[in-house]
Amino acid sequence: MNLQSLLVSKDEQAVALLTPVLAGFGLGVQSCGYPDGICRLGEQKFDTVIVDYDDPHSAALVLQNAYQAASGNHAVTVALLSDKAKVRSVFGAGANFVLYKPVSEQHALATLRAATALIKRERRRSFRVPVQVPVQLRVQSGAQMEGILLDLSEDGLDVLAAQPLYPSASITTHFSLAAPDVEVEARGEVAWANPNGESGVRFLDLSENLRTNLRGWVAANAPELPPEDPEPVSQCRLTDLSLGGCYVETESPFPERSGIVLCLKAEDMEVQAEGMVRVMHPGFGMGIEFAARTDEQRTQVEGFINFLTGRPGTMPQLLITPRALAALNGHNYPTPEAEGPEDTLLELLRHHESLSQDEFLQELRKQRRSEEVASS
Repeated sequence: MNLQSLLVSKDEQAVALLTPVLAGFGLGVQSCGYPDGICRLGEQKFDTVIVDYDDPHSAALVLQNAYQAASGNHAVTVALLSDKAKVRSVFGAGANFVLYKPVSEQHALATLRAATALIKRERRRSFRVPVQVPVQLRVQSGAQMEGILLDLSEDGLDVLAAQPLYPSASITTHFSLAAPDVEVEARGEVAWANPNGESGVRFLDLSENLRTNLRGWVAANAPELPPEDPEPVSQCRLTDLSLGGCYVETESPFPERSGIVLCLKAEDMEVQAEGMVRVMHPGFGMGIEFAARTDEQRTQVEGFINFLTGRPGTMPQLLITPRALAALNGHNYPTPEAEGPEDTLLELLRHHESLSQDEFLQELRKQRRSEEVASS
């Protein structure tokens, strides 16, 4: 897989350290200043863009151009930042990751390991196989219509519908695939739509069984091999857990709003939970909200908690794999109906923006002490 990175910085020390690290992850490197970087973003496609925030105005323009040049497949962005107090504003400007200056090799390796995993996952998500089969579509609260499936990936499809669809519309799709045979009935969201009826649809809440079958069909029918799946991040420690979310300490956290799959392994049991990163602390950890939108997902999360609470002192092995750069197309997860005790961890994850990293972690420690007192 040919991956390309753009490194926009005047800091010779940072460039000298990052260039071999990026090359070690299989990323070709183009290094330049701010004006040249903006020009290159308009002429070439890059999988990751790394920009130095020594000049905040120029850096913000680079991030803006990186987003606009992506054409639906967003580049993973990394900011080099000297002032840790500015981290929230840099995330707000569009950076997915942050490397604090002066950049250390250890921090660069950990951060770019997570970034590369996300790049590989985005490459796989955008990999589509041409196919023409009839498809039945039903827009939410609307009539059923016919269409033709144009291409398919494990995460979505392109379709030509009898009538134009509308971006963000919720639809249900039903179609059959052959060689191998797969019957697909799935809920989706229209990501983009043209007046002629052609639209891109992103699947929502696929069961793991259907996702596995789609992955197998794509691999069997692809004219070339699909991009490889990313390796999971394994150096993780679960420190806080509730029905709604968890906090994980790791040097390789994923970006806020990215979709992930968390796999818990201990003894002879394995539990998986899908989620979205709500808060990311560079080089330290991340807070994850579980995607308990379906009965299957809620059951997985409950099993996750019951497994741990039934084995006091158990230190599980955690594997975290990225699923998407933007979970649910950037929308908030649905708020579950109020039932049972208040989920203070989930509330903290959802309202972290006004807190610095130190303030957030201090609040986490307060919650742990309160739980210890309540359980004693």
